[in-house]
Amino acid sequence: MGHPHHHGGSGHHHGVSPDADRRWLALALGLVAAFMAVEVVAGILASSLALLSDAAHMLTDAGAIGLALVATRLAARPPGGRFTFGLGRAEILSAQGNGATLLVLAGVLAVEAIARLSHPANVDGAFVVIVGVAGAGVNVATASALSRAERRSLAVQGALAHVLTDLYASLAAILAGAAIVLWGWDRADPIASLVVSALMVRSGWTLLRDSARVLLEAAPAGVDPGAVGHALAAQPGVVEVHDLHVWEVTSGFPALAAHVLVRPGDDCHATRRRLQRLAEERFGIRHVTLQVDHAPDEHPLIDIQGRAPAARRHD
Repeated sequence: MGHPHHHGGSGHHHGVSPDADRRWLALALGLVAAFMAVEVVAGILASSLALLSDAAHMLTDAGAIGLALVATRLAARPPGGRFTFGLGRAEILSAQGNGATLLVLAGVLAVEAIARLSHPANVDGAFVVIVGVAGAGVNVATASALSRAERRSLAVQGALAHVLTDLYASLAAILAGAAIVLWGWDRADPIASLVVSALMVRSGWTLLRDSARVLLEAAPAGVDPGAVGHALAAQPGVVEVHDLHVWEVTSGFPALAAHVLVRPGDDCHATRRRLQRLAEERFGIRHVTLQVDHAPDEHPLIDIQGRAPAARRHD
């Protein structure tokens, strides 16, 4: 016997503490912008590519944090109109932009660094060390501010990846400046820039990969859709689970939808609630939409007494 379709959801509360996040992001943006101006002047005066590349990277830091600020504001808006899931994926687009920017900037800096290996400039090593130490301090303070924001957001993670790479750039500049002061090795400056470029490629690729997984609606990291389907199908009274979809709407917002068949005469509502609890408690998925119907009497997994001897899962 057929049964009307029932839809259920546990109601996902995707709170991101928008006011607190924006406060920390704004502080980080102020720190980065102020020191970026200092580093541009210092790089020109010292003729240091390492410092200028660090300043260029700080410009992308400022852009990344600015994107995160905008994305956080958009993500905090409640669902409505055509955006029934809200604008949470603005954070994912921000992460994509940050990752792509890191890769492009890494290529530009690497080309310039290779050119300087052939024709090294006369670099003021002591000045580079002083500015590098100051830059490292600013980067630590900025990273600390960002780490207090919403950790699960890919937008914030993207901004943090920029700042951490910039910290490595400052450390590389310090080492390059020290090598110039101690041994007069001017090529240490472009070599430091190449090291930073490699780190930027790594961070950029990670951001692009993680954000692409969300945009392509892959299952959340650490969640196996097969295991989810089998767990649902193994519950008492469940005959079959199919049309199973497990994806991530945005950072920290996993979702599940499926069509479930239960034994004729069973309570569809009770089964739906039980499966929703299972999805949340075992797999951490709170946004669950299940269409639950009675299996027809002639279903191959229903015996003549209306029992379901072997529930199964169909994708």
